[in-house]
Amino acid sequence: MPDADTHTDAGLPAVGRVVEGRRKVRMADVGPDRRARLDALARYLHDVAEDDAATATLPPTIGWVLRSTRMEVSTFPALGEDLVLRTFCSATANRWAERTTIVHGSQGAQLFAVSIWVAVDTQTGAPARLDERFFAVYGPSAGGRHASARLVLGEPEGRALDRARPWPLRRSDVDAWGHVNNAVAWAAVEDVVDIGPTDAAVALLEHHVPIDPGIEPILVAEHEGDRWSVWLLDRGEAGRGAGRGAGRGAGRGAGRGAGQVLVAATVRILATGMSSSHR
Repeated sequence: MPDADTHTDAGLPAVGRVVEGRRKVRMADVGPDRRARLDALARYLHDVAEDDAATATLPPTIGWVLRSTRMEVSTFPALGEDLVLRTFCSATANRWAERTTIVHGSQGAQLFAVSIWVAVDTQTGAPARLDERFFAVYGPSAGGRHASARLVLGEPEGRALDRARPWPLRRSDVDAWGHVNNAVAWAAVEDVVDIGPTDAAVALLEHHVPIDPGIEPILVAEHEGDRWSVWLLDRGEAGRGAGRGAGRGAGRGAGRGAGQVLVAATVRILATGMSSSHR
């Protein structure tokens, strides 16, 4: 949550760089209920982050890998809605930074998102140390706040693994970095979480390791009350070939050969709307 003494009433920093982007919710971004899906929202957030990075005039030797994103959606955007996205650096560390994005829509959509991005060397892919040029551009809006890249979501256990099913990757899921695009993980969340068009939601998604094209993910989900937990796991060498070609509800034990966690997410549904301090 922004500090009151360094941010405006709208949640934007009182000083420093803020980049604004505009998007319209298109047909490919919604389901039958006309609500913008979580994976579409993730793309919007990623797009405005890229717009910021492209105009910051920093050295091209630094790239960014997404570590986590937390979304607080008070009102979901709807088909045809015009959105204004305002993004800024809200905290920093030596090798990663926190980005906050505030979204308002012409029909009342409201979204507050915080993401952690890890700096990497574009030649080697290794984590890179941020230098004075980065802090000159992004330090003022961060206001000295420290960004944490710690992952907080655990692993699935017991019966959740028994209900695991394959999550086949498509060629179109792979981006220019040679990894599965970040928004694909949110598509997996959308596949199991039941969100209504008038619901509010708080969602956190963590990227534990990059998903390479050769990985065979499995999808695991748990549901209790208004909260969902979702994972993508590497099926692992022990499970290679098991359940190949199986579809939804492929059968028990699909996850028993699973390896490491690729993605972990949690979603809480607030059916009556969310009162947010970020409006």
